[in-house]
Amino acid sequence: MNHPFYFFVEKAFSNKGKPKAENARHAKKAWRNRTNVFNISNIILILTLLFLFIPLFVIIVYSFNESKGAEFTRPSLIWYKELLFNSGDLWNALLNSLIVAFSSAAVATILGTAASIGVNWYKFKGKGFIQAITYLPMVLPEVIIGISMVIFFSGVKLPLGLFTVFAAHTTFCLPFVFLMVNARLDEFDYSIIEAAHDLGATEMQTMFKVTIPAIMPGILAGFLMAITMSLEDFVITFFVSGPGSTTLPLYVYSMIRFGVSPVINALSFVMIIITCLIAFVLRKGLKSIAASH
Repeated sequence: MNHPFYFFVEKAFSNKGKPKAENARHAKKAWRNRTNVFNISNIILILTLLFLFIPLFVIIVYSFNESKGAEFTRPSLIWYKELLFNSGDLWNALLNSLIVAFSSAAVATILGTAASIGVNWYKFKGKGFIQAITYLPMVLPEVIIGISMVIFFSGVKLPLGLFTVFAAHTTFCLPFVFLMVNARLDEFDYSIIEAAHDLGATEMQTMFKVTIPAIMPGILAGFLMAITMSLEDFVITFFVSGPGSTTLPLYVYSMIRFGVSPVINALSFVMIIITCLIAFVLRKGLKSIAASH
């Protein structure tokens, strides 16, 4: 029993009452509590955060600048007043963006969720092909998608307008919803489906009372991702938009061709605040939903 092997075995199993998972948690906690801040990972993280957030800080500062130029003169709320009372076209463009974003995200979420459930649960011919083409709008360049959409709408004699923007945004948002819901279904416990059937639930009852609530965090994440992708899209919208369907990115582009207006800085700051509030509230909500399931 004096062999080194038995010594290590005895040491491994002599941890009185402490499971391996608890030891791993303590080791992870000790690793996180290290005081060495200036390692390569932290330096890269800090530089990345600075690269991402310094432009936002510049936008916020210059939204309170009284002057239109690049030189900061003195603090003022003149551009927020201009935004609220003298920017009717900008608010119309924002309204168009919100209408398209929420409507296309809702349709893409319904279609993407149904497609993900069908692909994961059922076996049929062409399943791999459908999965492959579902991801195409995600990997193809936006210029190609925009040109193909224009050709399609011209072929079916559909005039360009707000509806064509909605259809295009639904198309390229659908793969993101599919991916989010698919990731949630990969961790799904199918034993609860069998339990629901054993208790007499029908296919539809199981779907809406068991499956949908269980994968709701993935559905909501896909919905929010679709809204974000729709709001910030410029290239595809540029190709498929028509008269009266100018979205916020298109309007901002038309403004910056004649110089950046501080009104855009004011609107950007307002949108940053609203986005942070929504993200904070939804983060708490998604955590509670995930914990309940």
